[in-house]
Amino acid sequence: MTTPSVLTSVNGHLGHLTLNRPAAINALTAEMVAIIRRALAEWAVSDRVRTVLITGAGERGLCAGGDIRVFHADAVSGGTGSLDFWADEYRLNATIAAYPKPVVAFMDGIVMGGGIGVSAHASIRVVTERSRLAMPEVGIGFHPDVGGSWLLAHAPGRLGTHLALTGTSIGAGDAILAGLADHHIPADRLPELARALAEHDAAEVVASLATAPPEAELTAARTWIDSCYAGDTVADIVQRLAAHPDTAAQATAKEITTKSPTSLAVTLRSVRTAAALPGLPEALDQEYRLSAAMLRLPDLAEGIRAQIIDKDRRPRWQPATIDAVPPEVVDACFAPIDNPPDLSPTSA
Repeated sequence: MTTPSVLTSVNGHLGHLTLNRPAAINALTAEMVAIIRRALAEWAVSDRVRTVLITGAGERGLCAGGDIRVFHADAVSGGTGSLDFWADEYRLNATIAAYPKPVVAFMDGIVMGGGIGVSAHASIRVVTERSRLAMPEVGIGFHPDVGGSWLLAHAPGRLGTHLALTGTSIGAGDAILAGLADHHIPADRLPELARALAEHDAAEVVASLATAPPEAELTAARTWIDSCYAGDTVADIVQRLAAHPDTAAQATAKEITTKSPTSLAVTLRSVRTAAALPGLPEALDQEYRLSAAMLRLPDLAEGIRAQIIDKDRRPRWQPATIDAVPPEVVDACFAPIDNPPDLSPTSA
């Protein structure tokens, strides 16, 4: 028998979704997104289910993102399957954010890309001492999607811009500081929490088990993050970082220059534009346009090749430098598209 890619169960008044591809760190597939959406739709109108819990199978993490090998296949072949996947995934993100019942997400272990999308929009977000969160898309020629632009745009100060342009991973303390998580609970108490959620009020149970998170490492870096990332362009930001006396800032300048120049330019504009949008739905609409455009740009296929397919970690970006990115290419990514999909939670 084929093992289900998502396990669904109801225990007491808890609807439990378990992402079940542990060998792939539960990377999302179209099938998984469809299963989750169906379960959430059913439980939204169920008198029995009062709380929903999202967890990941295995010990490595909740979810490492989307199945980017599929994106690579579309990028090199001109396929369109990724567009359908993103539309459904973004509808799922919107559904979780607007869900009428408490959604609790265990952001334990690795939580990246699409994993952020199925957890950071939840109403109660739990991190542990093992949590490592990231939106690393600029390293594969893409952009922070799944509502990532909206989340990062509303992080304190310039923290969101820093996380978006570096793709760096952060622990529990920084996740809470950046507004990507709410509570810290030791990993060995998660089973106890899951059992309690089946019988008791979600907010009360989580608060009763929450402990002080580890110190946020980015707190001390705010002095250079908030000033350097105020630059108007990616080139300006890199220049400010490189000239800053803090060695961490200088190292960050070097790190940013290893990412896709086109992705950096698109991402900076995406996060800054999202800050002025009315809400998550509008940010998801913008992200879909960016995803559709970047699927056809050369850096997505090249970035996935270098990181996942060949694993040589030596992407050959086109263009190769930030200064060489044509403004019209960036503008085209944000341009309206014909017949955009309806990404609202209730759309098919």
